[in-house]
Order: sequence, then C-alpha cells, then structure tokens
Amino acid sequence: MEEDLHQPQVYDYRQYDRVWQRVAPTLEPYPGMRQAAPEAAEPRAEPPSPPAAPTPPESQPSTPPESQLPGAQPNPCCMGTAAGEMLAVITGFIEESLSDRQYFLAIARQGPAWARQKLRAIADDEAGHARRLLAVHYLITGQCYRPAVHHGPVCVGQWCAALRERYHLEACSGFNYARSADGTTDPCLSRLFNELSADEYRHADTILRLLERSLQG
Repeated sequence: MEEDLHQPQVYDYRQYDRVWQRVAPTLEPYPGMRQAAPEAAEPRAEPPSPPAAPTPPESQPSTPPESQLPGAQPNPCCMGTAAGEMLAVITGFIEESLSDRQYFLAIARQGPAWARQKLRAIADDEAGHARRLLAVHYLITGQCYRPAVHHGPVCVGQWCAALRERYHLEACSGFNYARSADGTTDPCLSRLFNELSADEYRHADTILRLLERSLQG
C-alpha cells in the first residue's frame, strides 16, 4: 500500500527525547515542532515572610517637671539662701554705686580737662557695679529692686580736697566689698564681691595719681 506523502506524519518524540537527554540535556531537541504545549511550570513556593515587628508608639518629647527646670530649685548652689542673707548689704552697695556715679560725673565737669576722661571712666564703672548688683538681687529674689537715689546737685568743693575725700571713700568701698566676700558662704556672690573690691581699689589708685599731678602744679 502506497503511503500518502501529503498526509502529515505524526512522530512519537518521546523516544528521541530519551536519546537527547543523554547527549545534551540542557537543549531543546525540536524547538517549535511540538504539538503539545509544555505544562506550565508550577510557581516556586516563596519562603514565608517573618512576622512584622510591632510598630512602637510614636515617642513624644518628654518635658521635665517644672521642679527640674533650671532655676527652679528651692535652694540653688549660687544666689540662693546664703546670698539672701546679704540682701541688705547688696541694696546698700547698689545705692552707694549710683551715688558715686553721680559724684564722679559732677567732679568730672568741674575738674581740670586733663582729669575728666579718667573720672568719667570711674563713673561708668560705678554704673556697671550697680547694674550687676541689681541683676544679683533679681537672681536671689525674683523681684526688681528700685533704687532711691537723690538726683539733686552735687557740691564738689575744692579740687584737691574732693580728690582726697574720694580716695578714702573708694578705698573703703574696696575694703567693704572684700569683707562682704569673706562674710558670705555663697561662692558666686563671694567671687563677685571680690571683683568689685578690686575695681574700687583700682579707682582709689587712679584718684591718687590725679592728686599727685594736682599737687605738683
């Protein structure tokens, strides 16, 4: 019986597959010629994901209690109870510094021209002393101190006699500041008093040099 050449031949590719697997197992032996589509590969199972860590609650900025804020201590190491025992001394120094400032401004206006700049510098120092002591008073008490300084005219008198008087007053102020520094157990107040004491002694030295020049003339 003669074969029909126009009838498509159906081949059993399985036997050739077995041979090809021995020759080249990684290649497709008949690309595009298989009538049956290969079975879809099963999807590879992914490893299970680890459980998600619990989300921590949003951290809120912690505000320290009011009692722990700076300056809220009932008895701080500086400008506290020990310094409060010196309030009367502090207010006395404030009034004295402001009064000295007025006097040095007056003597600078009435004194010789060559001495005015040094006297105004002393007046500025006295104003600075008052400001620092006012700040200290507020640190201790939390209240502003209102000085009661007399603003009337200042009588200077004779030039050399005025310098002599101011020398002794400035030297005594230096001594009083130093004595107050020794009389308080507050370390910050003690240091401040010692600084002001050094300023007052420096003022006395300046006045001494002015008096020396005046007596030479």
